[in-house]
Amino acid sequence: MEVLKDNKSMFGVNFDENKEALNKISTIRSKILRNELAGYITKFIKNELRNEEAKTRAVESEEEISEEAAPTQTESKNEPVVEESPTEKADEEPKVDVPAEQVQS
Repeated sequence: MEVLKDNKSMFGVNFDENKEALNKISTIRSKILRNELAGYITKFIKNELRNEEAKTRAVESEEEISEEAAPTQTESKNEPVVEESPTEKADEEPKVDVPAEQVQS
């Protein structure tokens, strides 16, 4: 991880290039260890790139959804807004306006 942090610009998604970069940076006498390190670095960088792509796609899809859900100016002007006050309750009797002629005293 320290080698990767210090020299991240030298590494990429190509395994063979990462092996060569490790040879330039340090002296690794074991061929197996060098290949394991190069493989780990390659896998790590590929995963970072995949995660960045996934984040970018998620942000783009959220933007598309918000654009589709937002009403246009003409729609918002033409649609009536119905608001119910929180004081109105379903168990109250509805108020009915009856003309005075039909009300008997």
